[in-house]
Amino acid sequence: MTDRRVAALARLAAHVAEVAPVDLSVRLWDGSVLPLAPGAREDLTLVVGTPAALTRLVRRPRLPTVVELIAEGAVDLEGGTLLDLAARAGSGSTRGIAKRIDKGLALRAFLPFLFGPGGGGAGHAYTGTQAARHGQGRDDKAQVQFHYDLSNAFYALFLDPEMVYSCAYFPDWEADLATAQRAKLEMICRKLRLKPGERMLDIGCGWGGLVCHAAQHHGVQAHGVTLSQAQFDFATEKVRCLGLQDRVTIELRDFRDLRDVEFDKVASIGMFEHVGLDNRDGYFRHIRSLLKPRGIYLHHAIARPMKATEKKFRKANPEFRALVNYIFPGGELDHIGGTTDAMERNGFEVHDTEGWREHYGRTCRLWTERLYANREAAYIEASAAKTKIWLLYLAGCALAFERGTVGIFQTVATKRARGASGLPATRADLYA
Repeated sequence: MTDRRVAALARLAAHVAEVAPVDLSVRLWDGSVLPLAPGAREDLTLVVGTPAALTRLVRRPRLPTVVELIAEGAVDLEGGTLLDLAARAGSGSTRGIAKRIDKGLALRAFLPFLFGPGGGGAGHAYTGTQAARHGQGRDDKAQVQFHYDLSNAFYALFLDPEMVYSCAYFPDWEADLATAQRAKLEMICRKLRLKPGERMLDIGCGWGGLVCHAAQHHGVQAHGVTLSQAQFDFATEKVRCLGLQDRVTIELRDFRDLRDVEFDKVASIGMFEHVGLDNRDGYFRHIRSLLKPRGIYLHHAIARPMKATEKKFRKANPEFRALVNYIFPGGELDHIGGTTDAMERNGFEVHDTEGWREHYGRTCRLWTERLYANREAAYIEASAAKTKIWLLYLAGCALAFERGTVGIFQTVATKRARGASGLPATRADLYA
């Protein structure tokens, strides 16, 4: 029975190599190697470890099945990451490839697996509630900690020395990650037009990179808030080690609990994605309440292109559903028009919006390469399953930004008031 199944798969692979070649080989559980193109190299190999893996795929051909199989090691990509696979596959659409495949031949190859044993593992998705609205069953702290509290050492395996986990800004495309992240921190401070002695708030301060940079290089009094215990512990120790206790404070706190305090400048860097679209008005209203008159707010967030209608925009595709289940529970991406509309609706004057899409594609590509190079250490820190899921996530994000299916924008706004904005006539100083 096994030989017949393998032989059927070999016939299908030979057909694929003829009509839709990909420079890739597949290795089956019995050691058989099936090239998917004439002369396909074996330096990048898709490994199917058990017949049960194909049984599970045939029974439930969905992205979560693929994710679980990869996490368990039942399916693996030896010799590279999804980035390498995408490079081999080229720019052709999977739909176009599928049209060229003989459906009868594919059916005869996969049908025998339908009736085999195919039990799954324990599962690796987030199991908490993912309610949409704040205050109505939504547990933001649990969702944030699912993502960020893996291990500080795990993140250190792919982030820069300052542990900045958001889009870098590359002065040129050859710049290394550390240089690009320092440039990003400095660009944020320039856009906020920080001045010595000002009070600055960083919402979702991560491991403290921005607040420490702002205090060291711009002389501000910086306050950071986070819901991640691991980030809070790291950032607090970083502040102590740098001797910045008199200029930087870190709180383990929801920023919505901040009351009766005002800041000259507020930054939200890569945090809005956790908020949820149904909570964006409340989010911007509260930020406005924390700003002094004409205070500057910098909003840095990933966005999706708008669809024909808001209803169509809100319909999540399979890739995004997998993202929120395995990586970012509760997360949602706005479109840039929705964000600026909500900001204006809640008392902000929008001044500048700058797209950084290609910068994030480069950032995620470098993160993927670094995590893959350090994967053995990552297996120890966060488990092999988590590491493999994260390699999929980071590589998938790199491809999404590079291909333009998602974007990222920095938007500068001020708390609306009558009269002059207080901003300079041009932005030439930002890029000097």
